[in-house]
Amino acid sequence: MTNDAITPRDASGSQAPSARTHLTEPQNDLLYRRVLWRIMPLLVICYIVAFIDRSNVGIAKIQFMGDLGFTNAQYGFGAGIFYLGYVLLEIPSNQWLARIGARITILRIMIFWGICCTLMAWMSTAPHFYALRFLLGAAEAGFFPGVLLYLTYWIPARRRARFNAIFLAAIPVAGMLGGPLAGLIMSGMDGVWGWRGWQWLFVLEGLPAILLGLVAYGVLDDKPSDCRWLAEHERAQIMADVSADARKLGDRAHATFGAVLADPAFYALGLLGFGIMVSTGGIFFWLPTIIDKSGVENLRDVGLLSALPFIIAVFFQYFIARRSDRLQERRWHTLIPALVGAVGWSLLPFVAQNTSLALIALAVATSGTFSAMGPFWSLPSTMLSGRAMAGGIALVTTLAGLGNFLSPILVGWLVDRTGSLAAGQFYFAGLLALGTAGVLVSQRRFSSGTD
Repeated sequence: MTNDAITPRDASGSQAPSARTHLTEPQNDLLYRRVLWRIMPLLVICYIVAFIDRSNVGIAKIQFMGDLGFTNAQYGFGAGIFYLGYVLLEIPSNQWLARIGARITILRIMIFWGICCTLMAWMSTAPHFYALRFLLGAAEAGFFPGVLLYLTYWIPARRRARFNAIFLAAIPVAGMLGGPLAGLIMSGMDGVWGWRGWQWLFVLEGLPAILLGLVAYGVLDDKPSDCRWLAEHERAQIMADVSADARKLGDRAHATFGAVLADPAFYALGLLGFGIMVSTGGIFFWLPTIIDKSGVENLRDVGLLSALPFIIAVFFQYFIARRSDRLQERRWHTLIPALVGAVGWSLLPFVAQNTSLALIALAVATSGTFSAMGPFWSLPSTMLSGRAMAGGIALVTTLAGLGNFLSPILVGWLVDRTGSLAAGQFYFAGLLALGTAGVLVSQRRFSSGTD
């Protein structure tokens, strides 16, 4: 295949170098493989650290709730208020990234979230917990949608589900690493210098974010037109491919944020994002507790067993994304895994007292939830172009983040009132099913979901 582009423009509107592109499809594959290996490992590592730092309260609570006298409702409010800070700054952060670039944005985000995570080692009251979780969310706001926006500058839509899935694989990898690492830190460091294990956890997992922010600033390039590790014709090829997406969408794409706000289909998409992200939060915030309640008492064993659902999920996540890219189909590759996740959550209350069966149900819920993510986060690009891309992606993540603010509070309250995790598990299942129904109702808009 030969693509000719005299003066293509990149996703941010900058004019590319004047160059004709003459890359065959195998050469194009090789080009995007180079891009993948250049930018994705660092982004994935950064998001692994981000997710560990936001969700390490899930296992730290096993110690600090007794030490500090917190109730499940207080824990749920503190876990959820992270997302209030997150959603308040999500859209502004993404719009600023579109203006000032990814490097300075990621530097700012990672330094502040590392500081906030570290400071949690010194919390002593519920208000301290609430304030630091809110600030942690405000600090991290914009990282996730910012990376999704950043990838639209480098990767054409037809290849993007796989890149999205590789980036989102950071979530199950964070689960695979975070649980065992937290268990080792909390059991091995407890009492060192008079500190509890949960205090060491927050310090040792917060400081790496600051270092990674500095590394990202030095390694990443804001746009293809800025990079020097690609030849001029390769930069032109990438910008031509990305520009072709906007031309292909034509009138179907929203070019302004106001048009996005007026489109009901975007709110249907946000509803499904709400369900997927609430399910993700439920897995991270409650999985260690579910394993603990099934009869596993040793913290190290809880940490190790909590990795198993994530290990299974990461394989399904990548397989579904690859298949979605190969078939150029997004909608059903999102909806079917989301329903599988709902089934896993629905089964969990019936097997909660059996550790082996509970782990199987958790693996089903985790695999379904994470497998939906890669194709799901490719759907917004089927409706957006130009500057609407930054605000539109952030709007979907904001709607999803609202669920993660409200849900831990609700689930914590339900646990305190019922003495059981079952009501919360049915709640997670119901949200996934409701979000799936919302996108099905909008099937004319997402008739194929192809990019």
